[in-house]
Amino acid sequence: MASKMASCIFCKIIKGDIPCFKLFESDKTLAFLDINPLSRGHALVIPKTHGEKLTDIPDDSLAELLPVAKKLAAASGAAEYNILQNNGRGAHQEVDHVHFHMIPKPNPQEGLGISWPQQKPDMDKLKALAEEIKAKM
Repeated sequence: MASKMASCIFCKIIKGDIPCFKLFESDKTLAFLDINPLSRGHALVIPKTHGEKLTDIPDDSLAELLPVAKKLAAASGAAEYNILQNNGRGAHQEVDHVHFHMIPKPNPQEGLGISWPQQKPDMDKLKALAEEIKAKM
């Protein structure tokens, strides 16, 4: 983990080795503008604890992330926005450090564009899946 932290761009930003346009900072959380924004005000909210996926971060290090994203959304003035968090390359994660995007959606051309490939599941199978997941929690 130490070598991954040493090469992690977000860990370097947290340490101050790489500058950022800081929007919020506490002992556990950092928020800053994305330097490759999808729209005006696109920001990232990250835990200061390094972890590649959401499940790698202790709960106490996650507690502020959504409240900060909420404050950024309000401060941006965006009437519509996305809060996005990806885990793994297949899920479009580019930086191996947990981060939430707050992406204003001012119009159809700017902000996040997504498709939503819905499936039509069998309700009995869906009920069984819910029971399976609940049993593991």
